[in-house]
Amino acid sequence: MKRRRFLQRMGCLLAVLGLTEAEWLTLGSHYYRALAQPVSRKLALLVGINQYSYSPALGGCLTDVELQRELLINRFGFAAADILTLTEEQASREFIEAAFLDHLSGQAKAGDVVFFHFSGYGTRVKLGTLPETIHNALVPVNEKNAQNNIFGNYILAETLLLLLRSLSTEQVMAVLDTSYHTPSTFQPKGLRTRTRPESPEIRLVAKEVDFLQQLKIEDSGVNKGLVLQATSNPQQLAQELFLSGLSAGLFTYALTQYLWETIPASTIQILLYHAASSMHKLGSKQQPSLLMVDKNAEKVLLVNDFFTNDGGGEGVITEIEEDGKTVRLFLAGLPPQVLENYGLNSQFTFGERETLVLRSRTGLKAKGQIINSESINQPQVGQLVQESVRILPRNVGLTIAIDTKLERIERVDATSAFAALARLSTVATGEQPTDYIFSKVNQDNTRYALFSRLGELIPNTSGEIEEAVKVAVQRLVPKLPNLLAAKLWRLTDNEGSSRLAVKVTLEVVNNISPRVVMQWETLRSRIAGTKTRKITNPQGEAIPTIPVGSRMQYRVQNLSDRPVYFMLLGLNSRSSAIAFYPWQVSQQLGDSETKPLLQNIIIAPGETITLPEIAAVSEWVIPGISLFCEHQTILSTEPFTETLNALGSIDYPIGNRKPIAALSNPLEVAQALLQDLHHASAVVTETTSTATDYILDVNNWASLNFSFQVV
Repeated sequence: MKRRRFLQRMGCLLAVLGLTEAEWLTLGSHYYRALAQPVSRKLALLVGINQYSYSPALGGCLTDVELQRELLINRFGFAAADILTLTEEQASREFIEAAFLDHLSGQAKAGDVVFFHFSGYGTRVKLGTLPETIHNALVPVNEKNAQNNIFGNYILAETLLLLLRSLSTEQVMAVLDTSYHTPSTFQPKGLRTRTRPESPEIRLVAKEVDFLQQLKIEDSGVNKGLVLQATSNPQQLAQELFLSGLSAGLFTYALTQYLWETIPASTIQILLYHAASSMHKLGSKQQPSLLMVDKNAEKVLLVNDFFTNDGGGEGVITEIEEDGKTVRLFLAGLPPQVLENYGLNSQFTFGERETLVLRSRTGLKAKGQIINSESINQPQVGQLVQESVRILPRNVGLTIAIDTKLERIERVDATSAFAALARLSTVATGEQPTDYIFSKVNQDNTRYALFSRLGELIPNTSGEIEEAVKVAVQRLVPKLPNLLAAKLWRLTDNEGSSRLAVKVTLEVVNNISPRVVMQWETLRSRIAGTKTRKITNPQGEAIPTIPVGSRMQYRVQNLSDRPVYFMLLGLNSRSSAIAFYPWQVSQQLGDSETKPLLQNIIIAPGETITLPEIAAVSEWVIPGISLFCEHQTILSTEPFTETLNALGSIDYPIGNRKPIAALSNPLEVAQALLQDLHHASAVVTETTSTATDYILDVNNWASLNFSFQVV
């Protein structure tokens, strides 16, 4: 579009919005640029609103903007001057739409890359009197008309899609971390969701209706770009994640965390799976989705030219202090469950062989010190850092939040009952980060249960009506070791940072040939060739589905030059801990009967094995109800000696010696697993006593997560 034509159109549309050009320029004239710009630019508009005039405050929208900005600059090569952010009072309806027209539509040319992000409330609004005239809308900071608050000053989702279609480039990506429909189920107090209830009295302001009609007149009808949504169906809510020193959009954090570590060949489907898997491990059923009409999600790649390199990282150097050895870091590439428990003195590498040690951390921001002082290479701002040594505390426990919706006597009894349990602490909802919430199943009766930190009911934790609080806590005691064990083995997750070259494939076995469900390979392994990731999901959802009764197996390939050992732990569809038991039968001299033993599974360099591998017991059938399953496949360069001892410490009857079975002592097994990985690493660090921490070297272990839904 020629400059004169654009300025004419800009003036017309600004008038429709109710803004003069002078008013728009008051936001910051340095954002208003001529159209004579270099070819192949990367432009972004990021919007985040925490403080609303009429709605409860949100907590993570500004963090979302920071997460996206750091990612775009340090991972995708955007220039800081080409990223426009509108936050808090700047993020009015008029300014957001005018910024889109000026900063994006007015500058983007064919071949340019355009990125848009919104974090804030969503809602539903009527355009007329008929039910079918209710539309999804984004809620800007000036959500209601100051003179007459029956009018909603919203941005219709349809308006945004038309703006995206109006761009002169097809290299477009948008992320909407919001949701629109009112919650329909009971939730514990203190949870933040990005949905504002629909008000039947609210009507859309006329200026937005006029702007929509103007865009429809100029609509090309061509779908452009990719729009990633925080939810996949109207019943799901866009939730906020609360970690120590950090509040963020659950979807934005999961999305950006994976993009820090991944490589350019990722499809959108792989991206959405990893985001959904991360969200599930944090206790949410929220699944993101791709809004598209005429494209196959299984084949759609991320926007071309988004990535500037193939390396990836767990963070970036943001500042270098005067001594040249102390640096500030932004660690957005660490999985959230790992970040919460990431120990000081963990190590990162940058450049060719430089190493720095983590000295302090608050949320995503940390300080590190370079320890190989003889290096001639100086650190650079914007340089990616990659994890090399992970330190985890040995005293990790569970934190249970007592729902403040409960009566005072209920809260007192619950706190007293939980206080008697080891490795468990209690807080009130909303005060501190938590693992689970103790609350009522609904507000109308005294039926207690455990919920995830994001409000999802934990299977098999609901009690009877009129159950006493202390009885409910005692009933939950056998469940808690399963939950703590899962927390511990999730801390080993390192698909992005592992240097041990392995590939693991989950297959459904049928009478014809195995069907691949998921296939993961360590992303940063030095010896592996083509890095393969694959999902086959006919249902099209972010998390793959597997029918009840399916026979399954894992195909494990050792791509490294060292022997590796295999272990599998997980949660079944009832949230009960399971493990892979490598039973071997040996004949001891003088014995008349065979003696079952647990024996390490070793995979030679270049070898591929399937597990379970014995034909007589290979029918691993998925039982259960329609819920999520989660498996953690862990590989190490050293035997799982302690883990097998823990697995074998229970006297299992011969009839129960199956390759996949329930764990009777899940916490002991999880602790033994971490100890084995600690022994495999044998890293010399600056810690004064290795007895206080687990020290894990990324060269010596790989831990890949497989999450799926049983249907």
